[in-house]
Amino acid sequence: MTPPLSRRNFIRNTATVGAALPFVSPTMLFSDQKKSVIRMGFIGTGERGRSQLNVALLRDDVEVVAICDVDNAVLQKAEDMITKSGGKKPLRFDGDGEAYHKMLEMDNLDAVYIATPWVWHVPMAVAAMKAGKAVALEVSGATDIEECWDLVNAQEETGVPLMFMENVCYRRDVMAVLNMVRDDLFGEMIHLEGGYQHDLRAVKLNDGKSAYGQGVEFGENGYSESKWRTTHSVHRNAELYPTHGLGPVATAINLNRGNRMAYLTSMSSKSRGLHDYIVNHPKGGKDHPNAKVDFKLGDVVTTMIRTVNGETINLTHDTNLPRPYSLGFRFQGTKGLWMDINKSLYVEGQGRPHQWQSDKEMMEKYDHPLWKKYGEKASGAGHGGMDFFVFHAFVEALKRDAPMPIDVYDGAAWMAVTALSEQSILQGGEPVQFPDFTRGRWINRKPIFALDDSY
Repeated sequence: MTPPLSRRNFIRNTATVGAALPFVSPTMLFSDQKKSVIRMGFIGTGERGRSQLNVALLRDDVEVVAICDVDNAVLQKAEDMITKSGGKKPLRFDGDGEAYHKMLEMDNLDAVYIATPWVWHVPMAVAAMKAGKAVALEVSGATDIEECWDLVNAQEETGVPLMFMENVCYRRDVMAVLNMVRDDLFGEMIHLEGGYQHDLRAVKLNDGKSAYGQGVEFGENGYSESKWRTTHSVHRNAELYPTHGLGPVATAINLNRGNRMAYLTSMSSKSRGLHDYIVNHPKGGKDHPNAKVDFKLGDVVTTMIRTVNGETINLTHDTNLPRPYSLGFRFQGTKGLWMDINKSLYVEGQGRPHQWQSDKEMMEKYDHPLWKKYGEKASGAGHGGMDFFVFHAFVEALKRDAPMPIDVYDGAAWMAVTALSEQSILQGGEPVQFPDFTRGRWINRKPIFALDDSY
């Protein structure tokens, strides 16, 4: 069953990739041109793009040579950041949504960072790979399963490296728990949970002038993410942002590397949160035009996934209601479990029976070597330092001509949750099978994520 809002209906005339050619190693294209400095372009210089641009400008092995956006105001902000940091004035590409194609024609460009609205992620990544430019791709993006295959097919056709920039995989507590899992502290993994539980009402609705709150506008009248992100809440009822909850889970149970997701089932609650926010806001009210908008996104979307190795994964998408921020992690095995909400764990045979322990001692004991090595340097980066690590991994893997730790198969599978959950909800919670984007390679692929303190 085709989801009701595919990219083909969302936006027209985008790039697609043809049938995949025989498999090409992701690093084959770069095997004879290892680099000490990566010349990078940024496609999308809004709030998120400039946040990662700041990380890039702190490195002496990255040169930002080009920037691209449809908004000249944010382009100018990005250019000012580069020149104030001592960098050369970058080439600017603007005008319309197709300007990035001209950037991709540059000879002195090794890689691009894509931080645009979701509907542009896949076509831009595909075009970049076809142009021979390595891709750092922000989450999330794919609006249907066909787009997930577009991404995989382009990578296999070209052999150009792509990394899915899921920063939560690098959260300090999550990486410590990954060490616990690998050390068998919790035994064999059985059940895992995560989600995106984040009050985004003030992100989805603003006054058209500032990024957060101050009004109830979106779309053409909105600013920043409210210009595009809110539209998904209007038209789609799905797990719209699965990767923050799924990424750390995937690394813990080696998805796409000896394991994979088999099927999922999803359901959603009714939708009330955004409507009530508009009605009750001082700049809104029951007579405001947006009070009449029918938001299809349920306030809480719950998705259950079963893997081929028998683990279950529960994802929760909760962005339209008042609540504190939490990703709601739970890693549970035959010997015990950890939960991030109360920062506690339980290991059978340790501590008092049936009582939670503080996770503080274990967090210190299992602190990941990457955080021990780079924690101080990462402190100024976004998302509590996580942005440093994901950017560092991309650059280091590219310089070393090594596989990306979060690759195209991970990106395709994790993004596929959105389209599959939408289908399951439409079918009354019926199970929906996951495609095998690795084409069977998952059986023999070995874990490579964060095995040491390199990246």
